[in-house]
Amino acid sequence: MGVPKKRKSHTRKTKRRSHLALKKTSVTTCPDCGEPTLPHRVCPSCNRYKGKRVLNIED
Repeated sequence: MGVPKKRKSHTRKTKRRSHLALKKTSVTTCPDCGEPTLPHRVCPSCNRYKGKRVLNIED
């Protein structure tokens, strides 16, 4: 079984893990109601996607 001869430094460890950081989520505004929504998803406030009503939720 392979065992490392030398200990990895903190710098090498953080360079190796640099791609594991969390990324910001992009937020867009809905063109119909102006509420912030996630891209490529139905707007939770007006239930529209690309200008068309997708969900019909009864009040």
